[in-house]
This record gives sequence, structure tokens and C-alpha cells, in this order.
Amino acid sequence: MKPTEEFQQTDAATPQRDDRHSMLALLRAGRENMLAQQREQWDARPQFSRLVTSDDVDVTHGPILYLEDVSVSFDGFKALNKLSLTIDAGELRCVIGPNGAGKTTMMDVITGKTRPTSGRAFFGQTIDLTKLSEPQIAHAGIGRKFQKPTVFERHTAFENLELAMKTDKRARRSLTAKLSSSELERIEHCLETVALSAQRDKLAGLLSHGQKQWLEIAMLLMQEPKLLMLDEPVAGMTDEETARTAELLKGLAGKHSVIVVEHDMEFVSSIARQVTVLHEGSVLAEGTMDKIKNNERVIEVYLGR
Repeated sequence: MKPTEEFQQTDAATPQRDDRHSMLALLRAGRENMLAQQREQWDARPQFSRLVTSDDVDVTHGPILYLEDVSVSFDGFKALNKLSLTIDAGELRCVIGPNGAGKTTMMDVITGKTRPTSGRAFFGQTIDLTKLSEPQIAHAGIGRKFQKPTVFERHTAFENLELAMKTDKRARRSLTAKLSSSELERIEHCLETVALSAQRDKLAGLLSHGQKQWLEIAMLLMQEPKLLMLDEPVAGMTDEETARTAELLKGLAGKHSVIVVEHDMEFVSSIARQVTVLHEGSVLAEGTMDKIKNNERVIEVYLGR
């Protein structure tokens, strides 16, 4: 290659990098500006004089999540029927049950997507989830991962975590800020936690299905949640990816409370200490996996013989 050609190629790549950086900054600014506007709207309400944060979560008495007699009705159909559930701080709980049992609606109530018709839902001892918006609940420390991974496929794994970072929500700062050493360390730590350090500079769209799932879990971890809720996290994974995901979730338990909704019973058996079985919107059974496997009612309505 002639020197002039090399110079021209290098020079041509510079605007592309600048455009990429600008696009990342605009995406981050737009997302954070939206959250800031939502925060201002809710802060203006008398009953929400300030934004609830994860520091407000009181777990001195043990439970981080408390649902009591929660019911949700849709045109007469009871998606949840006096559901009661308690999750302890640092616990890893698996929730299983047939389709239509109320698992998704339960997560919708916890995250504020659906309002219960009746009942109580508390995060810690004092945070009433029924009175908070979805953004407020996320800011308070509840993170939810849906079954299908939603990552920014045209950005690298590192950039995805930068976008997900819990930072100052003012757009002006987002457009001009450089990552601090502590922020860089947080990103690198999350990449290492989900075994994606080697893929930090790889476009998310080029990652395997399992790696995309791990990347989205890392994006949730960047939000510093107290409670993680994962919907079928190993669906579509290879056996190796499933085993690595089991180790990941067991490693997160203790540092975070984790709720896993899953149909893969082998996977549930590999991670579960306590299992809750839902049926027709209520708790059918609860206990260790061995206890659940031998429950005649659970066998009848879900596991089969």
C-alpha cells in the first residue's frame, strides 16, 4: 500500500469513529432525558416529594419483596387471584407453572406495568409499589429482563453497558461527559461477571444468542438493582450456555435478590433453593425442588408423570 493510500484510509475512518461516538452520545442523551422528564413529572406530585432510590429499600426484617392477596382482573378474568409471595433479601427464587398461571402478570405488577385490582405489593418494608410508576420502580432498584434479549446491536458490548449506566440524567452532561475511572471499572467488572470481557469491543449484533442474554443481564447490573427478575433466561441456549448461566445466577444471588421464571426443569433443579409454583393466578405449592417434584397436585397440573 502506498503511504498516501494508507493516510487516506486512516483519515476516512476518523469521521466514522466520530459519527459513531456522536450517535452513542445522542442515544444516551435521549434515553436519559426521557427518564429525567418522567422523574420531574412524578416529583411534581405531592405524594412523591423525591425519587425513591435503592438506598431507601429497608430489608432489616428480611424480605425484599412482599405481595399480599394481589388480584388482577381483565374483563372479569382473574389473571392473579389473591397471590401472596415473599422473597428474602439475597434469595434466588424460581417461579414455575403452566402457561396462563399468572407468572407474567405477577412480574408486571412488581414492575408497575400493571396495577393490581386489589392487594398489597411492597419493596422492602416501606416502598409501596402500587403507588410508583415503572421508571420510579426501576430507579428504586428492580430490574427486569424479558425472554427476548433487547440490546443495541449496532454498538459494542462495552457501549451497551455505557448506555445502560446509572448516571446523571441531564442530557447536557451526557453529551459532554467522559467516563470516570470508577465508571470504566464498573463496566469492566460487569463484563467480567457475565464472561464477556473478551467480547467488549464486539458489536452486540454479532454475539451468540446466549451472549446477548448475558449482555442484557450485565446491562441490568449497571443499574445497580436490588432485585433482578429474569423471564426464561435460558430459552434457546445451548447446553454449555445454559450451564454457564446457572453459574452466573448462583453467583449473583446474595449480592442481589433474583427471581427466575423458567420452564426448563433441569435448569431450575440446578439453581433452585426455593421454588414457587403458580396455577390459576395463585400459589399452588412452594418449597425445595424435591418437595415440588413429589407434590401430587403439581404433578397433575404441570409436571406430569
